[in-house]
Amino acid sequence: MYYKIENEFLTCEIDDMGAQLHSLKSKENGKEYIWYGREEIWYGQAPVLFPVIGQLIDEKYRYNGIEYSMPKHGLARRYPFTVKKCDGAKAVFSLESNEETLQKYPFEFELVMTFELVGKSLKNTMTVINKNNGVMYFSLGAHPGFNCAVGDVIEFEKPETIPTERIDSDSLIIDKKFPLLENSREIEITEEIFKADALILSGMESEKLRIKGENEIEFTFGKCPFLGIWAKPGAPYVCIEPWYGVNDGREVKNDISEKRGIQSLAEGETFEYTWIAEVIK
Repeated sequence: MYYKIENEFLTCEIDDMGAQLHSLKSKENGKEYIWYGREEIWYGQAPVLFPVIGQLIDEKYRYNGIEYSMPKHGLARRYPFTVKKCDGAKAVFSLESNEETLQKYPFEFELVMTFELVGKSLKNTMTVINKNNGVMYFSLGAHPGFNCAVGDVIEFEKPETIPTERIDSDSLIIDKKFPLLENSREIEITEEIFKADALILSGMESEKLRIKGENEIEFTFGKCPFLGIWAKPGAPYVCIEPWYGVNDGREVKNDISEKRGIQSLAEGETFEYTWIAEVIK
């Protein structure tokens, strides 16, 4: 079911299944900024990635000597969230651990997704609460897809000199980096750029970027350690994906606590991350 919030400038709809952003529209020009999802291209729109990012080796990991199975991008996108609030310009959704999640992810948790319209911006705050008796290990990420076109440009806030990592046919990180930006701010969206799948960036100086074309969105990703940029090749959208975690490589780890990019929370602690999408035109 879709839940709607709005203010003077924008309307926004969120699906309670996975607390997935479904629509972000301007009241001024009527434009839709969120990819509408098509089975034959990409059915998703803005999945929530928790408690893993990307692919695990054989969809498995170990914790305290026990092997668990976990699908690509985790569990959150596969469960309905409870609607805690939907009023005016703000909506709050919650997912709590249950008997089924504990079979795949042996930690008690609450994941809270808060959507708020402020002026011409959408703020999405993702909050992880550790309800486990002890340390909890997790990754967290966003995956919003924005409507755009081939030839549009992604422009970083500052000049960047960074390579990209890539994934192989099994969606595992390749042990090699590839040239991308050399003291430059712009990545052009071409027919070819995503043929080898996502760009996976780290070490950015910038904390925001703009998608520039017929539509223009400023996306603030802050200090997230990884940033994925992805679309199906030639498709009319691009996903900007701030990640606290990353796909597995080929090296097998003995415990999830050893996984690259993994986050940890002590008992009773809370982790919070906010991204912002501002409509420019």
